[in-house]
Amino acid sequence: MNNTKIQVRKKVNFWGLIAGLILFFILTLFPVFQESELASKMLAIAVLMTTWWITEAIPLAVTALLPLILMPLLSLIPTEKVASEYFNSTIFLFLGGFFIAIAIEKWNIHKRLALQTIKLIGKNPNKIVLGFMIASALISMFISNTATAIMMLPIGLSVVLNFENDNSFSNISEFTKALFLAIAYSCSIGGIATLIGTAPNLVFQRIFSINFPDAPAITFGQWMIFGFPLAIIMLFTVWLILTKIIFNSNKNFIINRDNISEQHKNLGKISFEEKIMLIILTITALLWIFRRKIVLGDFIIPGWSDNLPFSEFIDDATIAIFMAIILFIIPAKSKQSKILSIQDFKKIPWDIVILFGGGFALAKGFQETGLSLIIGKQLELIANLPLILMILFTCLLLTTLTELTSNTAITQTVLPIIASLSIALNLHPLILMIPATISASFAFMLPVATPPNAIVFATGKITIQEMAKTGFIINIVGAIITTLFFYFIGYKIFNINLITLPH
Repeated sequence: MNNTKIQVRKKVNFWGLIAGLILFFILTLFPVFQESELASKMLAIAVLMTTWWITEAIPLAVTALLPLILMPLLSLIPTEKVASEYFNSTIFLFLGGFFIAIAIEKWNIHKRLALQTIKLIGKNPNKIVLGFMIASALISMFISNTATAIMMLPIGLSVVLNFENDNSFSNISEFTKALFLAIAYSCSIGGIATLIGTAPNLVFQRIFSINFPDAPAITFGQWMIFGFPLAIIMLFTVWLILTKIIFNSNKNFIINRDNISEQHKNLGKISFEEKIMLIILTITALLWIFRRKIVLGDFIIPGWSDNLPFSEFIDDATIAIFMAIILFIIPAKSKQSKILSIQDFKKIPWDIVILFGGGFALAKGFQETGLSLIIGKQLELIANLPLILMILFTCLLLTTLTELTSNTAITQTVLPIIASLSIALNLHPLILMIPATISASFAFMLPVATPPNAIVFATGKITIQEMAKTGFIINIVGAIITTLFFYFIGYKIFNINLITLPH
């Protein structure tokens, strides 16, 4: 059976390699967009990379290096400019978070966190998955999705390792896949609940105020009344899809609470290194959460960085790297070393770092060549559709685009087009702008689509085919839920009037 699977995998790899090359040369030789040869070439690169990523024709990180070759050769973007996308602030947030995660695992604090988590959440795998999803979503409402995934993954990984090391549990691979994807997806879902939860929400707020300065501003409370229940619906829907449909765990897989309590007791008293890691984790989380001011209606929680004269120079990556460096300085008592050593650099998944960088390079190409703008203009095709289908088409388009490019970049490009299109169609701009903004956060198919996807993919527990298959289903479901929720409920929350348009 294993040999058969290997043979099938090799055939998929081979035909994926051939199909990607054929599509690339066809799209390069016969431009799709007559108005822009550059955008047509960029589309060819995107199709080639997507085909090779999904079929794993060559290693994923190797495919991610293609922009460094193809963009300069096709006269799209100079090599130096492309290369700068492979190491940016988000990449360093990723690296800093991974150093913290490595330290957690190195000093076994993950076992203590995992056992305590299991004791609190429940006794079956589906409840554990739900517990992780709720925790991840709540945290990502106020800090970046990337930071949340980095914080939650070590705990999830420790839960899985705990079960894998216990001979009384067997065949937990379905649970493992469901748990890791649940962490990634719930980080993205939680971000839609508040205006500060994810970058597209803030981009929407800014673009709406710029285009319609006389319109009532979208407040934190108003958005949360809409986004929070939508996030809850999506969260439980995704939980059901992951645990009941795609990765249906063995019903006999029941956790013995007495066994868990015994393991927790055997850990003994918390060590010096564990205390240090708990302090580092707490400080890091607080620095992330309260870096910028949090506006809750009329109540404002000031951000610590806002009081600095150079606040614009600081972001989440600054915090992550600073705290990681501290781990290389603090001495450990148990061993003649520091909390982290230079040897721990080898544990960083550098292939995923390159993969992530390739996604950023692709996003840059979309912007620089105008491909994002051209695709956004295709929204004009929906003018004759019924309103509910207009919304659904917009959701599906944004979700698809976000699989290949930054959700921040795509909202910055497409939302102004949607605003202009809405006025031309005599539609209130919020009717399409809000669903588009939500859908920009719902990209669940590829590791390069969102940082949380890349982070859980780095564990090696999930194949790209499994993520793509699961993500495709959830992408469609997410677009439908967003459409129906906005059409029947969002209208009332935002007091949308089809006749009176903002100016």
